[in-house]
Amino acid sequence: MTKIKDYKLFINGEWRTSASGETIDVINPTTEEIVARVQNGTSEEAIEALEAADRAQKKWKKLPARKRAELLYKLAEEIKANSDYLAELLVKEQGKLLRVAKMEVAVTASFIEYACEGARRIEGDIIPSDNPNEQIWIQKIPRGVVVAITAWNFPLALAGRKLGPALIAGNSIVIKPTSETPLATLELGYLANKVGIPKGVINILTGPGRAMGNALVESPICKMVTMTGSTPVGQQIARNAAQNLTHVQLELGGKAPFIVFEDADIDAAVDAALHSRFDNCGQVCTCNERMYLHESIYDTFMEKFIAKTKAIKVGDPMLDDTDMGPKVNGAELKHMEELIAISLKEGATLAAGGKRPEGPEFQKGFWIEPTVLTNVTQEMTIVHEESFGPILPVLKFKTFDEVMGYANDCAYGLAAMIFTNNIKTIMECNDELEYGEIYINRGHGEQHQGFHNGYKLSGSGGEDGKYGFEQYLEKKTFYVRHKV
Repeated sequence: MTKIKDYKLFINGEWRTSASGETIDVINPTTEEIVARVQNGTSEEAIEALEAADRAQKKWKKLPARKRAELLYKLAEEIKANSDYLAELLVKEQGKLLRVAKMEVAVTASFIEYACEGARRIEGDIIPSDNPNEQIWIQKIPRGVVVAITAWNFPLALAGRKLGPALIAGNSIVIKPTSETPLATLELGYLANKVGIPKGVINILTGPGRAMGNALVESPICKMVTMTGSTPVGQQIARNAAQNLTHVQLELGGKAPFIVFEDADIDAAVDAALHSRFDNCGQVCTCNERMYLHESIYDTFMEKFIAKTKAIKVGDPMLDDTDMGPKVNGAELKHMEELIAISLKEGATLAAGGKRPEGPEFQKGFWIEPTVLTNVTQEMTIVHEESFGPILPVLKFKTFDEVMGYANDCAYGLAAMIFTNNIKTIMECNDELEYGEIYINRGHGEQHQGFHNGYKLSGSGGEDGKYGFEQYLEKKTFYVRHKV
């Protein structure tokens, strides 16, 4: 029998058992076995972590940014040195493929390394004054204590994405991962202590969102909330943070359109559509959530796409030849089944998948086949509700204006993907599409130096690159009269 590891709360550099006396089981989505247990923390412990972070930040911000970067470079190196262990932990808690988990660990380290590169680029401004013998100085300063709330689909990478810029900017941080996938994130506490990051600069908590999460967000100690997750949760966080006018950065849901025009490279578009829908079992916020194909290439495209979809191997995520693992939990699987049933009731046709895979290895776990729906119309539920799983509705279009109307007929505005070799079409898409991130002739997948920014109900603030780094800094303005 596999030994179940018990994790504690990481507060002020120390591992603490929650006063609640309660724990939360972390379940392996592949087998439904208990992987580990984490603490069911309380609101009081949330405040303790904030207070520890506040004390630590007052000293941390005085450390030169380059010195902060030296410690974080060491943390990145430790993450890479423990890559195999962390990757296996990610597979066990989230169900992603082992090779994807290894990529996530590498990306976590590179998020932190990229932030470290900005340590010497925290730049203010000197501006001419309207008054004689005077200058205006604008200085960039840390906000204070940052609360980071992360999603379950890429838990470790999201922690690194937020931790790196927050700490390089001179803030301290309290990280709250989801109860589904907290384990790899909690391991960062051990590594932080190992490399000598001062106590209290990084704190990691587990517990219910309604109690612990609300306490973190509502406290006046919290000066910024950075959250990745669902739109309803993001809206609640914004409401809770509003009482202190706390700065909030939100990366929320998405319903990315994948548009293929008549002049596109069909083979390239098929491959991109495939990985942009079924990667990580469709659990990516920028995934291909609805596909629009020009009527002239529809049949050719779909013949190739359906064949490749049916060839996807679903199975044990630890095996090299597996293409897709399970959904993260039973509630998510139920959501998939409900969306498929609603779609069929509304008139869609099942072109591939739609059920649990057959075989003894799928009797346990949260499995669903890669699913493609055709004969879909724009008003159907599946076109508007985020699935966040391996279900793809496919629609035809005739004209540019028609497909732009379809694409923008959406409450979300995170990402869009287009395939065309016509520069005029590209430029017109750039003008018309109401999305913060647009991929042209490639599938989804942002880079550190870009800007990951959503419109509408997909969030506010944005992450990555120099614009994302700015979120973690406040401005202080000095009017300096040097001669009276």
